[in-house]
Amino acid sequence: IALIDEIHQQKMGLKYLGWFDSGVCYNLWTRNEPKFDANGNLEVEGLKLRGNNVYNAFFTNYLGAQVIDLPTGEVYSALQRGVVDATGWTQIGLIDLKWNEFLNYRIEPCFFSTDLGVIVNNDKWNSLSEEARKIVQDVAVQHEKDSVMALRAKRDEDFAALGAAGMKVVSLEGDAKANYLAAAREKTWERMKTVMGEQPGGTGNYDRLIELFYDLNAAK
Repeated sequence: IALIDEIHQQKMGLKYLGWFDSGVCYNLWTRNEPKFDANGNLEVEGLKLRGNNVYNAFFTNYLGAQVIDLPTGEVYSALQRGVVDATGWTQIGLIDLKWNEFLNYRIEPCFFSTDLGVIVNNDKWNSLSEEARKIVQDVAVQHEKDSVMALRAKRDEDFAALGAAGMKVVSLEGDAKANYLAAAREKTWERMKTVMGEQPGGTGNYDRLIELFYDLNAAK
């Protein structure tokens, strides 16, 4: 967080206060039963997969899917009309959006993580007293912890309700699972590096960000 804060202050004049609402991840959700090849890899040929910038690098560069980019507010009608029959989404919220009316399968493992970054105007932040800044930071740190537990409880609640309504879970195994998770990380890293390279300052912080955010040995 310290490095992200430093980058925000240098480039945008913003204080990066915290990274909230993590603790749950994303799954692929499908209308029809997923198919796998002889090696256990997910087959996406013919799949009408809703995409967006969050996971398109993974969907297209690794899975080889042809994605249909749609904002969240249009997905329900797209599912209803058969424009798409699969989507990536977080482990929570499917019921709230009513997408479970059309989606019948959840593919494991999950990938990525939810997050919500909170930023503050740097001038306003510096105008606060040291005591006030400490109070806000302490609350932010506590909320980071509390939000993880709250979202995981919501995930468990949603999964139980979806399972009771007939949602089925299918899982990749072995090398197929490992390759799927590795691709979700690495293809997205590649996209991030490309985007960073197009910005002032370039990719100077790329390697350090990866080092700080990921235990690469644990990810293998």
